[in-house]
Amino acid sequence: MLNSIDQLAEGGRGLKLMWQIADELSYTRTLDGRNCLWLRKSYEVEGRERSQNIKKASLLDGLMKFLNTWDWQNKTQQEQELHESYVQHISLQVNTDLNALTIVLEWFEQLKNLSIPNEVWWKFQLALAEGFTNAVRHAHKNLPVETPVQLEIMVCNGRLELKVWDCGPYFDFDAKLKETLAADRKPCLDLEVLDHACLMPSRPKTLELSQFIIAG
Repeated sequence: MLNSIDQLAEGGRGLKLMWQIADELSYTRTLDGRNCLWLRKSYEVEGRERSQNIKKASLLDGLMKFLNTWDWQNKTQQEQELHESYVQHISLQVNTDLNALTIVLEWFEQLKNLSIPNEVWWKFQLALAEGFTNAVRHAHKNLPVETPVQLEIMVCNGRLELKVWDCGPYFDFDAKLKETLAADRKPCLDLEVLDHACLMPSRPKTLELSQFIIAG
């Protein structure tokens, strides 16, 4: 187990890893002066047998109904309706301490009984670990250990969303990602290699902390 932030590898590999895992990835400045890393990962819900036409019609009908009622709702009602669409919503706040990754992974385990495919579960768990360690090492590099890192995960039917808030200085995320990818001969990491059975155990087993500290 690594005990020092400085022992983590340099080179932006964690950023590339999250980029490959995510369907959508962004890093924005919030109104309260923090930064928010947002990652979305979609997956096929097990047992879903509806045809694409029925699915599209259902989505369109639901969207029209939502838009017709949205303007008549106050902010509290809007937030309540949004949260009702989530299967589960969890949040956590920890200090700027690399060893808090153990707490973060244990917190993620409360979602182990949901119907999330094992491969998606493992990759999202890895993205969570990388998002947290990047906030600790880079965003909060010169900040006190008491500086909070806030985490939030929302689980919907067929979608996982992760938010990581940090208090560090803002930087051009898109430019950094392009620079990192361009500096590497390979456009992304070989997740097919990481998918090997010896590296991706079935739930509810949790990977050792040392297996997550592969990027910086």
